[in-house]
Order: sequence, then C-alpha cells, then structure tokens
Amino acid sequence: MNKHKIKNFLILFIFLNVICSFNYAQKQEFRKIENKAFKLGEKLSFNINYGFITAGVAEYNIPKIVKLAGRDVYQITFNVNTVSTFDALYKVRDRYETYMDVEGLFPWRFEQHIREGGYSRDFSAFFDQRKGKAKTSEGTYDIPKYVNDIVSAFYFARTFDYSKMKTGEKVHLENFYKDKTYDLDVYYRGRETVNVKAGTFDCLILEPEILEGGLFKNTGNVVIWLTNDELHVPIKVKSKIIIGSIDAELTAYSGLAGELKAKKK
Repeated sequence: MNKHKIKNFLILFIFLNVICSFNYAQKQEFRKIENKAFKLGEKLSFNINYGFITAGVAEYNIPKIVKLAGRDVYQITFNVNTVSTFDALYKVRDRYETYMDVEGLFPWRFEQHIREGGYSRDFSAFFDQRKGKAKTSEGTYDIPKYVNDIVSAFYFARTFDYSKMKTGEKVHLENFYKDKTYDLDVYYRGRETVNVKAGTFDCLILEPEILEGGLFKNTGNVVIWLTNDELHVPIKVKSKIIIGSIDAELTAYSGLAGELKAKKK
C-alpha cells in the first residue's frame, strides 16, 4: 500500500470516527418520565400573605416549549412581586426561570434574578447533562446526572406517586445552586383539607428539606400542600421566618393538564 493510499485510509478512518462520535452524542439516551401533572400553558397565581396582610403576589407559568441542547424543553418562570403598598417597606421583584426537558423532566438551564430591598443578584447556570458539568456565571462545576435547580425540582416532585407513601417517608433529590450540589429530601407528612381563595381542596402535605436554592432562605421550615390527584397543583406554601410565617395561597389557575379532582368546592 503506497503512501497516498495510506493517507486516504487514515483520513477516512478519522472521518468515520468523528461521524460515529457525533451519532452517539445525538442518540444518547435520557430517561423518559410519565408526566400527568402539568403541561404547556399552565399558569398558577398566588397571594403572599404575612399574617392578615397581603404583601405580594407570585406566579408560576409555562409559556412555551423551546429547543435547547437539541431537546424540547419547557420554559418555566416563577415571579414574585410585593404589592405597591408593601414596596415602601421592602420592595421585591424576583424572577426565576428554568428550562426543563420535556421527556426527562430535568433542567438544561436556570436563571435567578433577585431584587429585594437594596440587594440584587443575578445567577445563571447551563446544565450540560451529557458531560456532567454545570457552567455558571461564576464558574464550571461537576454535577450528578439529572441534577435539579430549585424550580425544576419542584415541578419534578409534582410527578411523583405519593399514594403508597407512609407519613415520614421521603423522596431524595439533588439540587445545584451557586457552586455545589445539595441534597434535597422531600418528606411526606400526610393529608389535609385546605381552603384558599381558589377553593377547597383535598391535599397532600410535603416538607422539603431545603439547604440552599434561593427561593427560601431558611432550612427545613417550608411546608407545601399539593392537590391529592394526578395534577399535584400547589395550593399553599408556608415558610417560617424569625417572626411568624409567610403563606402563599392559590388564587387562580388555568391551562391545567387535566381535571382538578381534588377540588371539593
């Protein structure tokens, strides 16, 4: 075999290896999670109450599906604003955004934009779920497969089957924030009927043990009530603070993935 043929053979060999590597990356399998809890177009609105005072409003929204990293992803936003009468005391304009894989229900991107009083913070992370890296606005870090941000973890937890769980049992998740991965254990605390502006609902009670993530700045003092049906719509969130507690209560909803069977009236 002459030098010319050897050269052509090597070029062909390299080319085939590149094509095979590309095809492997394209066909790399991710998990597929059955999701009956939420869909494109869901919108959930809340009042944020401090005692008998409505201090702010919040909204979860899934406005569209976009392409990211070659995958279909939900754009999910979470906005928190204080009402005008509360702004003079402590103005809040917070926005969180996650881009969550439609099939696998894990995040590809997370953004946090905090405006609270005189404090501000902007943070973003791209989760390279193929390479196990989080590329953030502050550096690059190793991540476990299917790691969550705090918003995607909440939506993923809505897809779990809690019907066979006993009080005190937990589901383990992992949550990346800033520069490291934190454990995020979600404890099942039983059932309760809850009455809010949006109606009366049969609810499951969950208590996530949040070590870090930005939505809540305390540890283990958050309780969430989800509807006791396939949708697991958040009805109420109670977060303890130094003096008293802050409650978020559902006021309106639209674009649900199915019938809200847990609603009593």
